[in-house]
Parts: sequence; structure tokens; C-alpha cells
Amino acid sequence: MNTAELCGQLLVVGFDGAAVPSEIAEQLSRRELGGVILFKRNLQNLRQIHELTSAIIDVSPDDMPPFIGTDQEGGRVLRLPEPCLRLPPMRVFGKIGDAALVRQAAAVLGRELSALGINLNFAPVLDVDSNPDNPIIGDRAFSSDTDSVARFGRAFIEGLQEQGVLACGKHFPGHGDTNKDSHLDLPRVKHDKARLDSIELPPFRTASLREVAALMTAHVVYDELDRETPATLSRRICTNLLRSEIGFRGVLFSDDLEMRALSDRFSIEQTAVGAVRAGCDALLICSSRELAQRAHAALVERADTDPDFRQRCEEAVNRGLIARRKSPPRPVPTLAELEPRIATDEARALLAEIESRTP
Repeated sequence: MNTAELCGQLLVVGFDGAAVPSEIAEQLSRRELGGVILFKRNLQNLRQIHELTSAIIDVSPDDMPPFIGTDQEGGRVLRLPEPCLRLPPMRVFGKIGDAALVRQAAAVLGRELSALGINLNFAPVLDVDSNPDNPIIGDRAFSSDTDSVARFGRAFIEGLQEQGVLACGKHFPGHGDTNKDSHLDLPRVKHDKARLDSIELPPFRTASLREVAALMTAHVVYDELDRETPATLSRRICTNLLRSEIGFRGVLFSDDLEMRALSDRFSIEQTAVGAVRAGCDALLICSSRELAQRAHAALVERADTDPDFRQRCEEAVNRGLIARRKSPPRPVPTLAELEPRIATDEARALLAEIESRTP
């Protein structure tokens, strides 16, 4: 790859509208984009979603299948419209306490996502719900019990990935015990390493051992790990802790670089280069095309002038390509084949069982 292609493969971007913007299509066709993330603003109905993902795939080179990702967690974080499966918050599964049910729910969800052409789900949340004042995690987490989060998170990951959908656990190394929303401000966690080892980190260790395809970083400062730098930009956390100590082998995504925890303190150029240097393999820029362009330019400039940084980019892109080639987006060929795979009898029975067993 030339440098523009190499650095473009690090970026996974969002856009407005129900169709692929021409600029995004051109970047994909030129090998200068690793994929896209889809939100409610992009997803209207089954026909439109199928046409959208098919168009993204059609403009992408055959040897570089894109990440087509979304956040279909359950509860208040659902991007796909009805009649797609709408799971309850993960806390409901934690209260039911049945890992087999979690795995079944994730498998049903995975079959729908795969049929629609979505090969990456930014789920499950692996944070431990240990702070009742947390404004952003709460019922998105399985439980306030670490072992339960690890067990149910593993089941959710296995259910998704057995259907060919890449799971992305979040938010490493743990966003559960914060009292700020990193979309709006920079949280800080003061716990020592022993506490992190006993509460926050075990779900991520379990996920890594079970070969989760991807993890996502938290825009949070952990004083006892790296007092000066948010996790997304910290080599001590992304590389020394996650890779060397925990042994994670998958793709490390940054959380959205536009979130104010970072954007209020650093330029997009600083965060893009800093996140890759720290150990991130894919950078989410979920809204602004201008910021995505600036991030790409900064990555190209650094890779052209710093051989060590270029080598880090090559390592990151290779991880992403391995995952994308292992689980490429493969929507069913026609809308007629899609509709019978959504809102199936199994999905309806699953929702009925969850409702009947909810405490």
C-alpha cells in the first residue's frame, strides 16, 4: 500500500443520510478507508439498509472487505429499526442469570446483522456497573458483579461471532466506575492496580482469552495506570497492559475521537496520531468528514516521516484486514431472501422467554 492507502485503512467513519456519500464511496474504492459505522440516521427500513450495505460492499475492493459496524447493544442503545430484533438492556440478562440465554440472544441478533450486511457490532459492554451515579453505563452493563459481567459478556461474544459477526467489547479498561459521561467531559478513575485487577479488568481478560474479535478503548484517565493520558492515547494501557499483560490479539478500536473528553483537550491531529501510537488499530470518527480528512492527513504526514510510526500503522492495518477477511460483510443476495430472516419465530419466542423470565 502507498501511505494514503495505509493510513486510510485505519479510519472507520460515520456519515449523514440513507445512501453512501460519493466521497465515502470514492475513498473506499481507492482503498483509503477501512469501513463505516452506521447510526439511526442511516438506517430506515430493511430495503434501504440492504441497499446501503450492498452499495458499500460493491465499491470496496474484493481483497479489502470493509468494516460495516453499528451499535446494536439492546435497551437504550439500538440503531436498527423494527422489525429487527430489539433486545432489552443487558442488565435484564444479568438479572435472569442464564448465560445460555445470552448466547442464544446474541446468535439471533448476529443472524439478523449478518443477513443485513453488517459484520461488526460494537457490543457487548464489558464495563462493571459499580457506580450508581454513572451517567452513561448503568443498565447497559450486565451486572455490578465482575464474574457475571465476564460470564455473560463471553456468552454474548460467542453468540455473535459464531454467526460471522465481529464482536467489539467496550470500554477498555473499564468505564463502569465513572461519574462523568466521556461524550461530554473527561472522567478520571483513581483506583489502584489491585482494585482494577479484581473489578474492572477481569471481563476484558475473559473476552481476550475467548478470542473476542475487537475491543474499544475508553476516553478515561486511570491515575494508577497513566496519570497524564486518557486510555485511548496511552501506550501504557493500550499496549503494555492490553497486549503484553492481558494478551489481547484482536483489533483495538478507539471510541469516537469526536467525543468531548478528547476533542476539548486535543486536536484531531493529536488524537489520531496519538491513538495509533498508543496501540489503537482502528479510529472511529463518527460524524465530521472534515475531521476525518484532517486525521488522515496527519497520519500520512507522520507515517511518511517516522519509520517507527509507519511500522505501527502497518501492524494495525494488518490486524484489521485479518478480521475483515475472516468475517466480511455478506448480506443475503435479495430483499426477498432477507425478510424471512428478520423477526423470525425464533426471535419472537426468544423475546417472549426473556419477558417471562425477567424478575
